[in-house]
Amino acid sequence: MPLLRPPTRALGHLKPSIRRHRAAKRHIRTLSTAPVPTSQLQPHVEGIPLSMRALYGKKTHKRIKAIPSPPSAHNICPTPLATITASQLSVLDPTGARTRLFAKTNPDAAKVGDVLLVRFRSGDPFAGVCLNIRRRGVDTAVLLRGNLTRVGVEMWVKVYSPNVEGVEVVQRRERRARRARLYYLRQPKHDIGSVENLVRQYNRRKAILGTADAKTASATAGKKKSKKNRKL
Repeated sequence: MPLLRPPTRALGHLKPSIRRHRAAKRHIRTLSTAPVPTSQLQPHVEGIPLSMRALYGKKTHKRIKAIPSPPSAHNICPTPLATITASQLSVLDPTGARTRLFAKTNPDAAKVGDVLLVRFRSGDPFAGVCLNIRRRGVDTAVLLRGNLTRVGVEMWVKVYSPNVEGVEVVQRRERRARRARLYYLRQPKHDIGSVENLVRQYNRRKAILGTADAKTASATAGKKKSKKNRKL
C-alpha cells in the first residue's frame, strides 16, 4: 500500500495567520486606551501633543539654566593679523618711510631694476640691483645682486629688520621693467656687473648737497644774529 503523505497546505498558511494575529493585537491595544477629556490636561506641559499629555500625569519639568555664550572674538578684533602687523610696523617703522618706499600705491616707490643701497648698523653697506620685492607685511624683503671681487653675489634683505639702518635708492631704472622678477640678470649676457661707481657718485652728490645745506643754514643763522644785534 502507498504511504500517505502528511498535508503541507495547512503549514503554508501558518505565517500569514501569525501576522494577522499580531496586527489584531496591536489594534486591540490602541482601542484599550480611552481618550482623556481636555479639562484634565495640564496646561503647563508645552510641546507635547494633547493625546500624550495624560501619560505624564502631574509631573513637572525642571527648566535647565542656559549659560549665555561667551563674547565673540570677532567683535573685539575682526582682523587680528592686520592689527598685529600694524602694531609691529608702528614699532619697527615709526616714521613710515620704509613702508612708503615699497608701497604699490606710491609712484616714487622703489621698483625692480633700481640700484639700492642698504646701510646696516653692524657691518659694511651693501649695494646692488633689485631683482625681486617680496611684500609680506613685517616680513617684507628685497633681493639685491651685486659684485664682490668680480663675483656675483645676491642677498635677501629684510626691510624692517632692526639691523637695517636705512635703504636708499641710488639710481632708478630708465624704463619700467616688464617683469616682476628680473632673474635673467644672472646670465652673463644681461649682468650689469659692479655698481661701485654708481654708489660713489651718489655719495659725492649727497655730500655736496649736505655741505650746501649746511652753508645755507649757517648763512641764515648769521643773518638772524646780525638782525638781533641791530635791534639791541
